[in-house]
Amino acid sequence: MEAGSVRGTGPAFFTYPGEHGILKRVMTAPPWLGLLDDTIRACAAHQRHDLVDRLLDRRAGLLEPGRRVVVTGYPGKGKSHLVNALVGAEVCPVGTDLTTEVATVVRHAERPTPLVAAADSTTPRDVGLPRALLGAGLVLVDSPGFGAPGCPRTARALAALAEADAVLVVTDATGELTPLELELLTHVSRLCPTVLVALTKIDLVPGWRRVADADRGRLAEVGVSATLVPVSSVLRSAAVEAEDTELNRESGFADLIGVLRRDVLTDPARVAARAAAATSGLALEQLITPLRAEFDAGVAPTDTRALAEWQAAGRRVERLQRESARWQTQLADDVADLVSDLDFDLRERTRRILREVDDYFDAADPGKVWPEFTDWMHDSLTSVAEVNSGWLVQRFEWIAARVARKALPDADVVGSALLGELGARWQEDMRRPNIERFSPAQKVFVGLRGSYSGLLMSGLATTLAGLPLINPISLGAGAAFGARSVFEERGARLKRRQAVAKTAAQRHVDDFFLRYGKEAKDATRVVHRTLRDRCIEVAHSLREAAAESARTIKTELEAEAARRTSRLTEVRRDLERLLALRTRIEAAR
Repeated sequence: MEAGSVRGTGPAFFTYPGEHGILKRVMTAPPWLGLLDDTIRACAAHQRHDLVDRLLDRRAGLLEPGRRVVVTGYPGKGKSHLVNALVGAEVCPVGTDLTTEVATVVRHAERPTPLVAAADSTTPRDVGLPRALLGAGLVLVDSPGFGAPGCPRTARALAALAEADAVLVVTDATGELTPLELELLTHVSRLCPTVLVALTKIDLVPGWRRVADADRGRLAEVGVSATLVPVSSVLRSAAVEAEDTELNRESGFADLIGVLRRDVLTDPARVAARAAAATSGLALEQLITPLRAEFDAGVAPTDTRALAEWQAAGRRVERLQRESARWQTQLADDVADLVSDLDFDLRERTRRILREVDDYFDAADPGKVWPEFTDWMHDSLTSVAEVNSGWLVQRFEWIAARVARKALPDADVVGSALLGELGARWQEDMRRPNIERFSPAQKVFVGLRGSYSGLLMSGLATTLAGLPLINPISLGAGAAFGARSVFEERGARLKRRQAVAKTAAQRHVDDFFLRYGKEAKDATRVVHRTLRDRCIEVAHSLREAAAESARTIKTELEAEAARRTSRLTEVRRDLERLLALRTRIEAAR
């Protein structure tokens, strides 16, 4: 909904949307109408259609003949009685209880018209009376008394004030203006510049003049420019009934009517202009306030969260770059420690096996137990390889987890597949050493050789006794020496076989140590490189992700800054227009 513009030639023809979409035209539009229509256009441009509807309704009311004076105040102050006394008729219900629930509109009519009941609890009631004051263009509205904030009666009272050209606030002389009444008067003066105050019940309070002076002082303190008129509705009603001019003057209503004629009826166009200016000003404030807040907030970056995220992303990139060399050094140190520990563990376990071999072959005959020994040796070395390789896997997993935990939170632990067959590729059968056998022929030969020496020495010894060289004694000695030679040779040959077996076992273990150690170190280097490359890849991806995040956030911040700058320019332009319009409105007030 948007107001039209001034068109035509000669006298200004003003067009605006009317009921049912029909354009109305008003000759010689008053000056205030242009301000009001400019305000309507400003509200429409800012998508405040609620304000547009309210201003259009206010516009239509101001264009109607007569000036609407809303009589308002808190209950129990004599508001309805005052309206009845002004028009000299009981048109508004009065009583000790809350009697005014909806507004009553009293306007001029050639003959009295009965009170038209309200269609619902929010629609005002209308009544017409042939009174000179009303015929001069005055329309009185008896509004509901104010209650608690938010209650329906207060809402209806505020709705009546929104349509007021002038406001007559009613209080009584039983006490000075209360803070609530002063707050109401301040609010009313913002809604409608033409404000009057009626101090009722002066017939009941002998010191009403002191109360009137005090009330005038309080009005000046809060900055409300309003004429205060002391009146007595009881005396006015009695004066009208008795047609007593002196009593009417004593009631104060003559002064009140004079003030109404002076401030409202003498220059109704001025009253309408001031009312239109006040309405436009309030609407403009609702447009200016959020724009000013938006402009003030737009001076500093609004998206502090995005700015913090951008700064955090930049710090993360720097941290990852600093920690890259640190975790690579740590990884190299951990792998070096691992190789040293594994080499020591392998050497210690193989030495333990060799000690067991020495102990075993100190008693066992390799020629008899070699197949059993080779099986034991195979199982022992396999166990060493499995334990050592298992430890290697565990240590690498621990190293990978440590690096990932301290330097690369998103790095995957390198699997142990490269180490799964370690220790199985070295296996080969243990070569049987050349173990000489002590054959029966060799035993006979060694026995004969030993017995010959024994026979010869014993025979030579017995010849001294006169016995022949071969005699029973020499034969027994030869047999004894032959048996001993065979026994000693058999022991010597066993020692040689055991030494050969130990040497063969030592060589086999050394071969295992060299081959397995080489394979373990090769596998360690492979896994080290794999882990290092994987960590470098993850670190690179993390740095790229952090850098990309920082670039994205920076782009968004720059775009947001550009949008904010554009929006601030637009807001500044709108504010300048609205402030210029408000200056014109203040001049009209």
